[in-house]
Amino acid sequence: MTTGVRRRMGVEERRQQLIGVALELFSHRSPDDVSIDEIAAAAGISRPLVYHYFPGKQSLYEAALRRAADELAARFREPREGPLGARLLRVMGRFFDFVDEHGPGFSALMRGGPAVGSSTTNAMIDEVRQAAYEQILAHLGVERPPARLQLVVRSWVSLAESTALIWLDGRKIPRAELELQLVHDFAALSVVSAAYDEEMAGILIRILGDEPADGPFGELVGRLVALVPGEGKVSTVGKVPAQRLR
Repeated sequence: MTTGVRRRMGVEERRQQLIGVALELFSHRSPDDVSIDEIAAAAGISRPLVYHYFPGKQSLYEAALRRAADELAARFREPREGPLGARLLRVMGRFFDFVDEHGPGFSALMRGGPAVGSSTTNAMIDEVRQAAYEQILAHLGVERPPARLQLVVRSWVSLAESTALIWLDGRKIPRAELELQLVHDFAALSVVSAAYDEEMAGILIRILGDEPADGPFGELVGRLVALVPGEGKVSTVGKVPAQRLR
């Protein structure tokens, strides 16, 4: 309960407050289920005053989405230091933090609906995907990615998105396992592509050469080798023969 004298906010400060309130409500329920009255009540102002700052629910939702989209895109930023596998695992941890915190809103946004079908919101979603794509390419150290690498990275970003949506529906698989599995998925997509393209094979060999045996990629190699009858454990990813990737 609010007590004392209510402080008068400036225009931009009030707008930012309403965006924050909307984001909080959208984190627990689909935007389509949240009314302007609820947003006004949570902000401690009247319904007409909300419309003073935003023409309608759609414009408020788009402003909230803009903030959320910027935050989600930032989750893919990671210092380019150390093995790629460990970096991707940290990125997936931050990505799922966001999904966990904004579940209903994230789900409604990615699956589409009346409140999110505008060209503006669709453009923001595409911006997030593009930012993720560019960040991953930067981690790979590739300025002019070949067509197969573009396909791998965009496919992986889409896979991470769909995996998060499925996970939200009941959280039936431990989150940490999915984060690691997605890093393994990136490696698997790269290996398959490398089998068809020498340029991709060269990129993959360079990546694996820097990976420690106890890293995410090293663990994947160990798991795969363990599935093959008569094969021994691989002690280090960097020792995978190049000819086996071509």
